[in-house]
Amino acid sequence: MVTKITDGVKISVETIYQPEYSNPANEHFMFAYRVNIENLTENSVQLLNRHWFIFDSNGTRREVEGEGVVGQQPVIEPGDVHEYVSGCNLKTDMGSMKGSYEMERIVDGTKFRVNIPEFYLIAPYKLN
Repeated sequence: MVTKITDGVKISVETIYQPEYSNPANEHFMFAYRVNIENLTENSVQLLNRHWFIFDSNGTRREVEGEGVVGQQPVIEPGDVHEYVSGCNLKTDMGSMKGSYEMERIVDGTKFRVNIPEFYLIAPYKLN
């Protein structure tokens, strides 16, 4: 698990290789990732948008932007955690992701970026 704190918002990410949804013979490797977003500030914040950079070990790079996460734009109260699970497919058995969330402080409407630390997507057999 990797963790990073930006402006009082803590992001932790854990990855899981999904062999049952992968097909290595067809260059299809599926990974799930679980993200915990913890509000360490004294103000409620809302996650508005996401911006991902996805890297395959063959040099392919993708960029994904959109509203919220898994169809939600959660409001996270002080001391609370929002958790979600999503997925990513790669053409190789190794890669990485990193990015940012655009957040808004509810109290004054101030928008700010929270960095998502780089995390690795690696099929477990590569670690042997």
